[in-house]
Amino acid sequence: MQIPVYFDNAATTFPKPPAVLNALRRTAAEAGGNPGRGGHMLSRRAGAIVYHARETAAALFGAEPEHIVFTQNCTHALNLAIRGALRRGDHVIISSMEHNSVARPVAAMAEAGFISYSIAQVFPQAAETVAAFRACIRPQTRAVICTLASNVTGQILPFREIAALCRENGLLFIADGAQGCGILPVTLQDGIQLLCTAGHKGLYGPMGTGMLISDGTVPLKPLMQSGTGTQSAELRQPDTLPEALEAGTVNVPGIAALDAGMQWLVQQGAGRIFAHEQALCGQLIDGLHRKKNVQVFRTAEAGYVPVVSFALENELPDETAARLADAGFCLRAGLQCAPLAHKTNGTPNGTVRFSPSAMNTPAQVAALLRSI
Repeated sequence: MQIPVYFDNAATTFPKPPAVLNALRRTAAEAGGNPGRGGHMLSRRAGAIVYHARETAAALFGAEPEHIVFTQNCTHALNLAIRGALRRGDHVIISSMEHNSVARPVAAMAEAGFISYSIAQVFPQAAETVAAFRACIRPQTRAVICTLASNVTGQILPFREIAALCRENGLLFIADGAQGCGILPVTLQDGIQLLCTAGHKGLYGPMGTGMLISDGTVPLKPLMQSGTGTQSAELRQPDTLPEALEAGTVNVPGIAALDAGMQWLVQQGAGRIFAHEQALCGQLIDGLHRKKNVQVFRTAEAGYVPVVSFALENELPDETAARLADAGFCLRAGLQCAPLAHKTNGTPNGTVRFSPSAMNTPAQVAALLRSI
């Protein structure tokens, strides 16, 4: 079967580096024990693999290894952070560019009467965006929860300035790093207390992996209770990280493969990959601008990760993506699970989203432009 040209890396990077696939196979075949659940060789081997991945992630994001919590995906991490950190009566601020992985848990908690929230408008200008967040602060405000970069347009939010605003006002900063981690040089030293990310996007790990990265200052109420391999005589869930939030058996093969993805990223150089992907985006934008009746959703006043949203006049985005799929290209169309962002952008029918990876080439972009 011929593999289509894949430009949907903002959803999941594909293909994966060979080292990631090798780690997945090797761990499934050779480290089948439960980490921390026994003193036998296979349990110890699995435990060492998981701890090595914690060390890799800690070095990459400026954290302590014990503050790396492995999750199923970024959505899982965000729910652990949002539902675990907030208290009854809290007010939180989210941005107008949020993915539903932030917007839905916040809205659900508000609908239940547990919290209240405000939406800060995102502008192309960083100063206006920060001013919008500042204007939303109330006496009851406990946290700011926002993405590092939009999954729709790729616009980078001024997250360091937002972090400074949070420090100034004693607020917790929970960041959605799904579109930023592995792409932008972000660490906890940027002022983030809880950084949530996917393993299967910019970190080149497999699906079913993610992380909640804590600075260790925020008590988090567990959402699940189960075996952890520690304090087994107690009926109460441990309250120390990572055990407090890693209920049950973790995904050891997936974590090993994520570790390999993070190591591959470091070896290749995140900056070099970023420059390559940005060049591919520039090639696409230049080609689209030479065509008639195409709108590209970018502005010169903002910075972007390697994501381009566009739409053709007289054709719905879903129709464009279906036509391109028939021609052998994978792009994401529609609302991209971020209706707030599309309301902000004035795109009620959504967009067509192009998101390259380190594996894509200029020849593939040229072929895509011919098909468009």
